[in-house]
Amino acid sequence: MVKLPVQKNEQLTVDIIDLTHEGLGVAKIEGYPLFIENALPNERVNVHVLQTKKKFGYARVLEWLEKSPYRVENADNALIRTGIAPLMHLEYSEQLKFKREQVVNVMEKIAKMPDVPILETIGMERATHYRNKAQIPVRLLNGELETGFYRKNSHQLVPIEDFFIQDEKIDEIVVKVRDILRKFKVKPYNEENNTGEVRHIIVRKGHYSKEIMIILVTRKAKLMTMPYIVKEIIREIPDVTSILQNIQPEKTNVILGRENRLLHGSEKIVDVLLGNKFEISSQSFYQVNTEMAEVLYQKAIEFANLKEEDVAIDAYCGIGTIGQSFAKKVKEVYGVEIVPEAVEDAKKNAVRNGLTNCHYETGKAEVVMQKWLENGIRPNVIFVDPARKGLEESFITASAKTNPEKIVYISCNPSSFARDVKKYAELGYFLEKVLPVDLFPQTYHVELVGLMSRKKG
Repeated sequence: MVKLPVQKNEQLTVDIIDLTHEGLGVAKIEGYPLFIENALPNERVNVHVLQTKKKFGYARVLEWLEKSPYRVENADNALIRTGIAPLMHLEYSEQLKFKREQVVNVMEKIAKMPDVPILETIGMERATHYRNKAQIPVRLLNGELETGFYRKNSHQLVPIEDFFIQDEKIDEIVVKVRDILRKFKVKPYNEENNTGEVRHIIVRKGHYSKEIMIILVTRKAKLMTMPYIVKEIIREIPDVTSILQNIQPEKTNVILGRENRLLHGSEKIVDVLLGNKFEISSQSFYQVNTEMAEVLYQKAIEFANLKEEDVAIDAYCGIGTIGQSFAKKVKEVYGVEIVPEAVEDAKKNAVRNGLTNCHYETGKAEVVMQKWLENGIRPNVIFVDPARKGLEESFITASAKTNPEKIVYISCNPSSFARDVKKYAELGYFLEKVLPVDLFPQTYHVELVGLMSRKKG
């Protein structure tokens, strides 16, 4: 058995030399990495070793002996510990550099493309209170119904009222709804036993429209006090547009169940993105940072350099946000999405926005694209915006087969992006440039847009 250079519960003085992609400080003891929360490069700290594994360990800071010039002193430890704002202790300009560095690293190590230009990260002017959606667990803590967030890697709820990265109005609504639930002695959910009444409070707010949706996620359909709760919410929050009950009976960490009940107002709220109106339901995917989503989409459209005669495919189109943002610049937009409800929403949104050149189909993108190709639809440009896992190899092959001049790839995971652009390179598409855009300030998440062009000859 190999003896490690550090032992659990040992106290050490270490120098922080780097940050992991999750924003943890890195110290090395005889080459053995220790990952340390709330520690920044160029800091010297006393630490307590919490856990040791074969190849790395974890420690927590006991005392700062030397601090980074980029440390934010008034950072809230609860927001760092829960992972809500794990980088809030790092000056924002340095967060943007850190995010670009993450992209540079994966382009070198995974894509093997060290020479591709990685532009400077575009950040926000006001990098707080930007989220238009909150999903807040409701649990019992010290004998009282409480809202907050879990400590990382645990089921321990930390009570929080100011979430720092959420719209202030959303924070205010969560507290008001929490107090109403307390008033009517609602039993909070117990995940161990799958008991209790209310599991989550979800709030969505239109960035421009200011419309508000409140969703109460309950374990059972029947809640005797629900009519009184709804009446009180309307009294306390008179500008609420929609109140829904979502029923999730399963013992699972999946937040929403399949059944929704409308308790007040509209089933959906409407918001505006790059001048177009979009309906948002309880389960719609809609970027949580509207201001920076507009920047991201605008940059993607600029990268594509669209022309009036162009035919564009909007793969993974969701409710149509990207395709409808550029529809007036091109001849036709073809959108494909596997979620039928999202496709129906995309169609309705196109009608709402007076767009007659947007066509949507439900199905796997690679299958639908092959059908379009057989029907003579040949795209000049394909926009892709997949989930974190990136693109299926079958999609990459199918999209390259349609032979577009350009592929614009929006990604929320630099690692899967790097893997995918490497495959595209093998099929004749070279990556021209990559632009990180900060949709998630105070966190380590990186969003980016990359432009690929077909190799000539």
